[in-house]
Amino acid sequence: MKKLVSAILGLALFFLPSLVVAQDSAAANAPVKFTYSAVLKEGNVYTIQIKAAIENGWRLFATSASDDEPNSRVTLDSSTKGNIVGAVKEVQAPKLVNEPLFDGMQVKVFEQTAEWSVDVSVTDKSADVKGAVAYMAMKGEDVVGPENAEFRFAFDASGNLVGKSTELAVSADAASSIKRASIDMKNPVENCGGTGVEGDEKQSLWKIFILGFLGGLLGLIMPCTFPMIPLTVSFFTKQSQDKRKGIFNAFMYGFFIFLIYVLLSVPFYFLDAGSSDILNNISTNAWLNIAFAVIFFVFALSFFGLFEIGLPSSMTNKVDSKSNIGSLGGIFFMALTLAIVSFSCTGPILGSLLVGALNQDGGALQLTVAMGGFGLALGLPFGLFALFPNWLSSLPRSGAWMNTVKIVFAFIELALMIKFLSNADLVMHWGILKREVFFGIWVLIGLALSLYLFGILKFKHDPPPAKLSKGRIALGLLFLAFTIYLVPGLTNTKYANRALVSGFPPPMSYSVYGHEAAAGKGVEPNVVNDYEKALALSKETGKPLLIDFTGWACVNCRKMEENVWVQPEIKELIEKNFILVSLYVDDRKVLPDDAQFLYPVSDGSKKPIKTVGDKYITMQSENFGNASQPLYAIITGDEKLLTRPVGYTPSVTEYGDWLKCGLEAAKK
Repeated sequence: MKKLVSAILGLALFFLPSLVVAQDSAAANAPVKFTYSAVLKEGNVYTIQIKAAIENGWRLFATSASDDEPNSRVTLDSSTKGNIVGAVKEVQAPKLVNEPLFDGMQVKVFEQTAEWSVDVSVTDKSADVKGAVAYMAMKGEDVVGPENAEFRFAFDASGNLVGKSTELAVSADAASSIKRASIDMKNPVENCGGTGVEGDEKQSLWKIFILGFLGGLLGLIMPCTFPMIPLTVSFFTKQSQDKRKGIFNAFMYGFFIFLIYVLLSVPFYFLDAGSSDILNNISTNAWLNIAFAVIFFVFALSFFGLFEIGLPSSMTNKVDSKSNIGSLGGIFFMALTLAIVSFSCTGPILGSLLVGALNQDGGALQLTVAMGGFGLALGLPFGLFALFPNWLSSLPRSGAWMNTVKIVFAFIELALMIKFLSNADLVMHWGILKREVFFGIWVLIGLALSLYLFGILKFKHDPPPAKLSKGRIALGLLFLAFTIYLVPGLTNTKYANRALVSGFPPPMSYSVYGHEAAAGKGVEPNVVNDYEKALALSKETGKPLLIDFTGWACVNCRKMEENVWVQPEIKELIEKNFILVSLYVDDRKVLPDDAQFLYPVSDGSKKPIKTVGDKYITMQSENFGNASQPLYAIITGDEKLLTRPVGYTPSVTEYGDWLKCGLEAAKK
């Protein structure tokens, strides 16, 4: 079982894009077709009958299967005023078969056809009855699901349930609420500003490369990789025909390590090309963030020493068998072998880079840059030590210090886990991980990490040394100081804004002290998630409209709000001279039924607009040609673009000058 879990975790990190694309493809060509009907049973109880037609060779998992088995489920939408009565009834009994893909587990399935009946007690007939069959199906090694096959019924004048289409329609009126004809990106009143990304792009990529490089250095000193440096370098220099050949082979070995990690980012370009906002949708998806949180939790437990995660040994052995020092192909497979066998140590770091890139605005390119930095840091030492073999004697010896590095990183993984749980909580508005709760958990993690470094908190497999080294004490003091720095974040005072970690905790307004906790600590928008209301307010007051395309899970958005907007000159400029509207592009609040529609995108495709976030990310990309956050635009009440939009602008002076430019343009 451990090997199975390890393989799933590893392959999930490497092949996430393929999984997403496969799911989209399955949704478009579903192997199971559902039909629905409803009849009155008695009183306010209606029976919904569901029939499934299953393509040849496919098996549909039963609803009677337990939660820890592959299954299908029938659920009602939260907008339905009623509930399911009793259990979902399977009209025909499912088959019990042994499934090789699940280690021979016996599973309940239907073939060819399936039929269910569901009793629903309705408490309010003014609302439609909506729900879905969340199903899974498989054919050999192909698996579809969980997929939602939606159904919808409305009440007619006689009180009968009548089927209603779940398909969205193209609406010209609704489409005009997204594509604003008056906004002309080519002809702003003033030419200040930019497109929202280019001024900061090179600097951002360099930062990401450096972070990736630091991640690679961290991976290099892990117990799985560090001992390999002198062994591998010595192998190349001694086994080759001459010194020059040995140095060449070692450099090629390092280059192939770099190349392998860069290639891991390639599938994300297929996602990037599919839609301007697909990476945004993936990174802010609540369930995907929860999945990443679970992965980080498992990695943390592994680093704590509870178990070891690695890719299957069969994969390692197969790759290793192709290694041959006599050819470049053999050296490539040696590099690939290192990447696989070191996965138990480098996997968590790679996962952090992958998730971090998805949560950034550059998507696939940023992931390539991060992976390039990681691969360079991991591969470069092999070439350098082959060129300067005397340096090997200066390397510290392997020992207990490497285990200390793993445990420190385990605590960091726990902190990252909380961050991704917070992303899901913010997007779905669950209200569980409020700002102060987030800080409280981070303070506890920081305190535990400090106690470990001081030798007070101990692990059975990692007893503290008889005497703490100066480096370990210094590191412990550093983490303790950082933990103390976080403590004011728990309070409702002017010190609650912790600038060093801005962007990681939830926004100031997402507080256990209530929305008023943010009052006086920054700029509060005049309107949130209502563009038309903000536009009307701009016309009424004569003030220009400052549009803030933002996101609940957007790190740079929080940095702007908590580091730039709080500055007195910026705060005064915005509050006195602009109508500020914040539009959250990752808000998963479902729009009313009559506000949902299909939008004909400029590339010819049709995009479903179902949530608040769908509406505003599409408005941003269609009008401003940009899908990154934050993005700021200044327009008049009649939607005349006053300046070019800007993106993340950490310079207070630069951002202030842009705002002043917008005001001057408004006077013209």
